[in-house]
Amino acid sequence: MATRVVDVLVPVALDQTYSYRVPAEMELAPGDVVAVPLGARDCVGVVWADNPNPNPRLHNRLKDVDAKLEVPPLKPELRSFVDWVSNYTLASRGMVLRMALRMGDLGPMRERVGVRVTDVKPQRMTPARQRVIAALADGFVRSKNEAAQEAAVSAGVVNGLVDEGVLATVVLPLEPLMRAPDPDFRKPEFSLAQLAAADALRTTVDQGGYTVSLLDGVTGSGKTEVYFEAVAENIRRGHQTLVLMPEIALTAGFLDRFAHRFGVRPAEWHSQLPPRRRARTWEAVAKNELPVVVGARSALFLPYADLGLIVVDEEHDAAYKQEDGAHYHARDMAVVRGSIAKFPVILASATPSVESEVNARKGRYRRIHLPERFGGAHLPHIEPIDMRTEGPPRGRFISPKLAEAVQIVLEKREQALLFLNRRGFAPLTLCRACGFRVQCPNCDSWLVDHRFKRRLVCHHCGYSVPPPTECPKCHATDSFAAVGPGVERLHQEAADLFPGARILVLSSDLVESIERLRAELDDVAEGRFDLVIGTQLVAKGHHFPRLNLVGIVDADLGLGNGDPRAAERTFQLLHQVTGRAGREEGRGVGYLQTHQPEHPVMRALIMGDREAFYQNEIEQRERTGYPPFGRLASLIVSAGDKHAAEAYGRTLVSLAPKDEQVRVLGPAEAPIAVVRGRHRYRLLVKSPRAYDLSGYLRDWLAAAPKTKGNLQLEVDVDPMSFF
Repeated sequence: MATRVVDVLVPVALDQTYSYRVPAEMELAPGDVVAVPLGARDCVGVVWADNPNPNPRLHNRLKDVDAKLEVPPLKPELRSFVDWVSNYTLASRGMVLRMALRMGDLGPMRERVGVRVTDVKPQRMTPARQRVIAALADGFVRSKNEAAQEAAVSAGVVNGLVDEGVLATVVLPLEPLMRAPDPDFRKPEFSLAQLAAADALRTTVDQGGYTVSLLDGVTGSGKTEVYFEAVAENIRRGHQTLVLMPEIALTAGFLDRFAHRFGVRPAEWHSQLPPRRRARTWEAVAKNELPVVVGARSALFLPYADLGLIVVDEEHDAAYKQEDGAHYHARDMAVVRGSIAKFPVILASATPSVESEVNARKGRYRRIHLPERFGGAHLPHIEPIDMRTEGPPRGRFISPKLAEAVQIVLEKREQALLFLNRRGFAPLTLCRACGFRVQCPNCDSWLVDHRFKRRLVCHHCGYSVPPPTECPKCHATDSFAAVGPGVERLHQEAADLFPGARILVLSSDLVESIERLRAELDDVAEGRFDLVIGTQLVAKGHHFPRLNLVGIVDADLGLGNGDPRAAERTFQLLHQVTGRAGREEGRGVGYLQTHQPEHPVMRALIMGDREAFYQNEIEQRERTGYPPFGRLASLIVSAGDKHAAEAYGRTLVSLAPKDEQVRVLGPAEAPIAVVRGRHRYRLLVKSPRAYDLSGYLRDWLAAAPKTKGNLQLEVDVDPMSFF
């Protein structure tokens, strides 16, 4: 009988499968997760296909599959998705598969042990032992810790009673990751507009099949509660739901709202999960034991048994783009996964991406609109502060007009938010004597002053040093000055302007843990802080009931970096931040400190004319052939040696296939030319929207010389970052 051979895909940076012999006693099918030898090590892989015609010359050199793992197989839908993502992004199939196999530690789970009282009498009785026996006299089983806490004794007292047989140990079942959600647990009261939107989404889910709906609602319009109705309908139908969030660490409020609606919290999936919980979650998803998963972008690659709906919340958010490893955009890949498996996808945002806006206008996506805030609340009034005529005194960054408005809000015992999308104390430190600027030795960037940590830090490679006491160039002492503001400097200024105010700084570099951050956000929502100073962390859909004023300290910050998406990102960010104001009590107001109030982005924000912004931005994109009317790909060549990187970039350009529809720009030094000691050159490839750009790149790179040694080539199809 001929030995059966299967092709196995392994999660390494290779595009090919490897052939293995199947032992006679082993039954395998495509999708099964297996352990196989790979070189000198063992590896977990997935059977991708049968190989009925293996190379006869290699047959005797083939290795056997070691074992079939006792986990559910990867369904054809997920394997097709892995192939599609790899083909589109040019990431190797092995690297894409790695995202689907991040299941943590699949070993046996540690048993949870409880105790209960027996008929055995203790050899000696003490007050502590008596309290334990009394606490357990009701006959219920408790964990050892619970018994000790309830009796106010140490764990040693409980263990002593176990050793004497007074208490018997009982193996406790594992706590479920998620109890069954009740789609009818607490139905919300909707406005007429919300009810119409909810009905439309319920109908979409009930009908099934692949569709994409854009839930387009102003900030505070109740988008979450509306798409919860689609989730409820999907639960009734017995299918799994995935809700993607841009920053899962910031979603404690969302989890509470989910529990309020469905009676239980959903399962979570993100990078901070402990390995054992990750393993349990991965397996429970594959066994259809988790009806709803809320996760970061990597949750898209979980092995769902019966996925019937994906919701992408804040679909415009840049955090959905994976910038290392396999470069993919979770919003776009969610649409692809829905298309492959034939189920509906919902995209939700108050400021849709230009791509989604164009797709809605062209009828590719169905738009469901929520034009008003829930409960009759008004959208915030936006006022510009022209920094050319109304700016702050020298050395200050909060204008008198903004300071006065904040003071009035604080006197009314309401909350205010000052927003500046710049971490640390100051972005630049220079010597007043000679002008020397403190720069990162590994990157083409200045070190950022972080006063809270008393370090100068590079935000690209993490290099940090204590602030120097002497200039290394002119040797002047105590001559360094901080230039420009960060949120820490803003905190210092606000403390001087508003003595007695309870101030909180929210910035990613100050986050000690997810739990601490969630607690701080809860404190803001409960009114335990008067003034919040924050970076883009505060723009992630939070609900602060008492917040009625938002001041944008530097509204122009994102507009001057040459990024083709700069206007879109700035509009979305500032719209989202100002949308935190006035969501419940009182009329919210937002102040924009800007040097260019006449800029189209500023005008659209001030006038509350979102349509004007989109119209202008779409016209510009269409005229220049930028996405979504054209396609882009970024190629970054990097090396420790500058000349080697530039030379390889020029070689690539010389080998580019000639095609009138494709423009290859570069190589040119990247805006940040050196990162972590590596010199970086960028090539930008531009084509029409309908052109097979991935195929062009694949043919081009197949003919290119292989990168060797320190040289690296990074390909990003549909880039979002241009640094």
